[in-house]
Amino acid sequence: MGDQTLLACGITAGPLFTVVYLLIGASRADYKAFRHPISSLAFGRAGWMQILNFLFAGLLSLVFAVGLWRTGPSHWGALLIGVWAVGLLGAGACRTDPVSGYPVGTPDQLGRPTRVGALHDLFSLIGFLGLAVACFVFAPAFSPGWALYSIASGVLFATAMALSSAAFSQHQRWVNLGGLIQRVSLTIGWIWQMLLAVRLLDI
Repeated sequence: MGDQTLLACGITAGPLFTVVYLLIGASRADYKAFRHPISSLAFGRAGWMQILNFLFAGLLSLVFAVGLWRTGPSHWGALLIGVWAVGLLGAGACRTDPVSGYPVGTPDQLGRPTRVGALHDLFSLIGFLGLAVACFVFAPAFSPGWALYSIASGVLFATAMALSSAAFSQHQRWVNLGGLIQRVSLTIGWIWQMLLAVRLLDI
């Protein structure tokens, strides 16, 4: 693949991931988007669709990381995007544990996480950290305006992810908004990645 094609994968990954999880969530009668995490869409007979969504988004982001390595302003930044991609792939390969009462009939939080669920959380954490740090690493790459936007994106992405984690740990103040906060965080991250790719493609 040419460099332009590799970088274009950074544009398509986020919108595609978002559209797919919104469609899947809308089709689940007992799924509450404001309360439940995106990862919980991997449960049920159609759960394979969200698993593939994670894997495909991770693959596109990994290809984008290769394009960054070859053409971008920072090899460290490219590696961090690669870490983000691996986090998505791992989150897809390892299904999350039930949380916040989904699927229906499960407790709000398991007394002890399963091994696969713990791996899902670990991959997710590694991926989130990779993307958050990448925002700071790429901040000096372009104009001062980009630097400000990139730093703000990193701070807001990490803060919202921390709040969503607290919600899924059943913090009473946030538990009913965990899904919404997670979606806000991911949207911030995906838009930042998309705009980074647009910058490098000079669109």
